[in-house]
Amino acid sequence: MALVFLVFLLFVAFLGYCLYIKHIHMKYDHIPGPPRDSFFFGHSPTVLRIMNSGEVVHDTFLQWAKTYGPVYRTNILHYVFLSVSCPEATKQMLMSPKYSKHKFPYKRLFNLFGQRFLGNGLVTAQDHEQWYKQRRIMDPAFSSLYLRGLMGAFNDRAEKLMSKLTDIADSKAETHMLNLMNCVTLDVIAKVAFGVDLDLLNNSSPFPKAIATCLKGMVYQVRDRMFEFKPQNWSFINEVREACHLLRKTGAKWIHERKTAMENGEDVPKDILSQIIKSEFMLDNFVTFFIAGQETTANLLAFCTMELGRHPHVVRQEVDDVIGMKQDISYDDLGRLIYLSQVLKETLRMFSTAPGTSRELPEDMVIAGIHIPGGCTCLFNSYVTGRLEKFFKDPLTFDPDRFHPDAPKPYYCYYPFALGPRSCLGQNFAQGKYIFIIFIYIQIKINHTIKCLSV
Repeated sequence: MALVFLVFLLFVAFLGYCLYIKHIHMKYDHIPGPPRDSFFFGHSPTVLRIMNSGEVVHDTFLQWAKTYGPVYRTNILHYVFLSVSCPEATKQMLMSPKYSKHKFPYKRLFNLFGQRFLGNGLVTAQDHEQWYKQRRIMDPAFSSLYLRGLMGAFNDRAEKLMSKLTDIADSKAETHMLNLMNCVTLDVIAKVAFGVDLDLLNNSSPFPKAIATCLKGMVYQVRDRMFEFKPQNWSFINEVREACHLLRKTGAKWIHERKTAMENGEDVPKDILSQIIKSEFMLDNFVTFFIAGQETTANLLAFCTMELGRHPHVVRQEVDDVIGMKQDISYDDLGRLIYLSQVLKETLRMFSTAPGTSRELPEDMVIAGIHIPGGCTCLFNSYVTGRLEKFFKDPLTFDPDRFHPDAPKPYYCYYPFALGPRSCLGQNFAQGKYIFIIFIYIQIKINHTIKCLSV
């Protein structure tokens, strides 16, 4: 009898869930969107198939945006996601603290396969007051005044990169630029943020592999809830856990050393590490800055270098005029490199370092003339908006003049660092990246070639 009753309860629960999914469909199906693959799984089979094939899933989102307009619907189980490219809605939702981030992906990044990962750091903190307190603590370490004091470190790392490229070119060997960029950006973060010299261009370290392993683990954990329960993945999962442990153990060591130095009255730099020590979630933010800052910066530098290889003329005159034969680049030089700034912005438009962000919609609103019931999640994809013809003419053409000071400003369709109060804290560091581009440019100019592989 008990078994029969249990089966009956399960049947009732299943029927109730089916009715709830049907209710959700009826509530949101007036919003345009591609046909669902199935009643239960919605569009997830299509998305997973594309990701597993190695294709860029954001190209599919771009095609759907072209087909279904500035707001379209996708379904996964009982969840509804609205992809929004409407500038007015983007402005309203991203510029206001009223709309919180979608909780699911950030909850999944608190731990990585059972090992504490980003925890309650700046990126993953859901409580606004908790996040705001951390942000206020960190702000001084990302000011333009602080950046001015980092120019020596940026120049030093750029010269080391140039020396490495010279040795490679003299030997007529090919090199993988992204690997070099990963090393040099990690070097910069370790030095300017935490006062540690790693010199990864010349020394081996487990750090780059640990970060790459964690990033890969992040993707699998967010994409597949069942990933950790499949025996064939257990070896990789152990690698991810060990990588997380290495990052947090290193962070604990560096934080302890800095605390000891401060307690002993030693002169310590006013860097990110000194600010992290004031935060409640010290280790969480230590890992956050490496994960959020290293790969994104390396990708930007690699893509920008690729475009310089395709268009070596684009910054020639400006670099010659502003930098000339100078050995070091000053903070004031950065403000005069207007065209190089346009090149970086155009690179970010075409190759956004992060695909976008999300916000919860707690109440009804109208987007692009369509009534949207509250209770869903809105997705804002900067990869998509950066490649829509209605915002950028001939979007697949690399054209830095789109961002000329006299050109019309993109209206809430260009947000590589997100927008509003939860925009990227480290975006001022983008200016420091100019130095690497300049030195790479000089290296190219000397007589070297960049081979652009398929992306």
